[in-house]
Amino acid sequence: MAKKLSLQELDLFDIRLLQALQENGRLSNIELAERVRLSASQCQRRVKKLEELGIIRQYVALLDRDKIGLGVMAFVNVRLARHGDDPARVFQETIAREPHILECWAVTGEADYVLRVVATDLKAFSNFLLHTLLSVPVIAEVRSTVMLEQLKGSNVLPLEM
Repeated sequence: MAKKLSLQELDLFDIRLLQALQENGRLSNIELAERVRLSASQCQRRVKKLEELGIIRQYVALLDRDKIGLGVMAFVNVRLARHGDDPARVFQETIAREPHILECWAVTGEADYVLRVVATDLKAFSNFLLHTLLSVPVIAEVRSTVMLEQLKGSNVLPLEM
């Protein structure tokens, strides 16, 4: 298991590297080194260490969902009919197979899980609810909230020291 580091254990160069990579994960090593004021070799070693520690998990391209035809996004609260290992396993297997579920969180409160789901349109979203989620016997209740407009969105974690 990777060692957990607190923000206080990272030095200023590590913080600068992480901030720069969060803003633009496609920076070359030379560009990154110039930005954080390190030599290219030091920069490369530090980035490799941050990757090995699991602080940098992966590099991705963030797509515009509207431009690729996924115009509906919703949060879906799910409550299981009963609890225990079997129902949780069945639920987890169901969500693992479904590409329209972008995230699933186990939560406290009235729901057991909150899903972030995308669909092409409301009809497709309705079909997903009716034929995917509500067809799972361990699911007792589903409540959804369709997102109308995003007022803020970021994948950048705050790294202030």
